[in-house]
Amino acid sequence: QVQLVESGGGLVQPGGSLRLSCAASISIFSFNGMGWYRQAPGAQRELVAAISSGGGTNYADSVEGRFTISRDNAKNTVYLQMNNLKPEDTAVYYCNADRRFNLGQLWGQGTQVTVSS
Repeated sequence: QVQLVESGGGLVQPGGSLRLSCAASISIFSFNGMGWYRQAPGAQRELVAAISSGGGTNYADSVEGRFTISRDNAKNTVYLQMNNLKPEDTAVYYCNADRRFNLGQLWGQGTQVTVSS
């Protein structure tokens, strides 16, 4: 079964850091790109950061300079390093992958990130 499994969420104080991981059950070269989305209560799901198959990255304006997306090809894993976290970063974070050959999108189960003092 093809799946994405996230880990690394939790409770952190403002200004703190967390690293999220997304492990794919198949080679990440099977994907056109991967990304992290988040959804806060009562809000729409939004793109936080993405990384293409060629390694290019893009970020939401709200996280630019604080978050970094990266990948480990050997481990079929994508990471989201989140620094200087703010209360407004509180959300469920989801990993996403765009499968090649129009096979559709994959989503992880989500991991909760709570930023609070």
